[in-house]
Amino acid sequence: MTKIHLIDEGFEAAAALAQLLGRRRVAVERGAKPAAGVQVLAVSAATEAKLGGPRAVADLARGCGAKTLVVVAEGAASFAVVAEMGGRILRVALPKAGAVALRDSGLLMLADILGGQVQAMVAADLATGQLIDLAARVARTDVTVFINGPTGSGKEVLARQVHAASRRANAPFVAINCAAIPENMLEAILFGHEKGAFTGASTANKGIIRAAEGGTLMLDEVSEMPMGLQSKLLRVLQERSLTPIGSQTEVAVDIRVIATSNRDMPEEVRARRFREDLFYRLNVFPLATRALCERPDDIPVLATAMVRRHTPEAAPLPMLSAEAIATLMAHDWPGNVRELENVIQRALVMQEGGVIEACDLLINASAPSAMLALARAV
Repeated sequence: MTKIHLIDEGFEAAAALAQLLGRRRVAVERGAKPAAGVQVLAVSAATEAKLGGPRAVADLARGCGAKTLVVVAEGAASFAVVAEMGGRILRVALPKAGAVALRDSGLLMLADILGGQVQAMVAADLATGQLIDLAARVARTDVTVFINGPTGSGKEVLARQVHAASRRANAPFVAINCAAIPENMLEAILFGHEKGAFTGASTANKGIIRAAEGGTLMLDEVSEMPMGLQSKLLRVLQERSLTPIGSQTEVAVDIRVIATSNRDMPEEVRARRFREDLFYRLNVFPLATRALCERPDDIPVLATAMVRRHTPEAAPLPMLSAEAIATLMAHDWPGNVRELENVIQRALVMQEGGVIEACDLLINASAPSAMLALARAV
């Protein structure tokens, strides 16, 4: 099904915009007449005037079932977004794209506004697009998924994408970080317990696994799970049932399991830190996220998405200058996406005049040097 339709007549940026959205694996069509079932309809302001004004274009959007109408005024002095009708209509002022259109900050921002209406994952790199395609395929089934990749590379985002594209999308997505909970509490939190099952159990608790009933359970950093619990988790995966602490009765569960780890799992198995039978039970469909330095084309689109995410709703959206984008792409990002997000948040503090310059990025800034830079700027 077409997610976004661009009426490209009189819309100079339509081709570049469609290419950016295509890299994100969003279904896009271009043409004069949108088909039924479109989620987002985008037109130029010139086309809006030609078709008879705002009411005519709104009627066109309603006719094809679009939930959001985006009207783009090209050639503006600066980028701006105005929401109307509770966000169902977005009016975007778009400056003319620079020489490298696919890295133009305004076009990146517009692509993120459009793409964000229909898909959470952000991508421009070819391999990341292929990973999104794989996630969409596995989402059609209920098989267990194992996502491996460096810390901060987007494993949970990918897991949520699988859930959102699955038949379980309207049921809970429940995530638990197996490394963040003390070993003596993890079993009770996962499997639940009956009242009086242990000291302090004043009420019964159904546990995280049953909280995900009908939906998806994400076991984040499952490689940190104690060996004793691994055998109990294996039984849940095999039998699709569990026994709460203090109970003699098995309870059936209907969940999809997605596990993640940043470790070399075959090595963990060889070192006897992780059960081999559990690993193979979890590793039915493996997916792998990559370090940010291995997918540099994702950096500008991710940075743009982060600018939108961390800018207050009523505030103007700052743009990334060409020099700032070049600086971001030149860095090796040992902290991956999380490090990039920190840099963007600092830049939003430092920027003035609605443009994030290279000097605003404060990459590799320690707290004292960042404060010194801020003091000098003031």
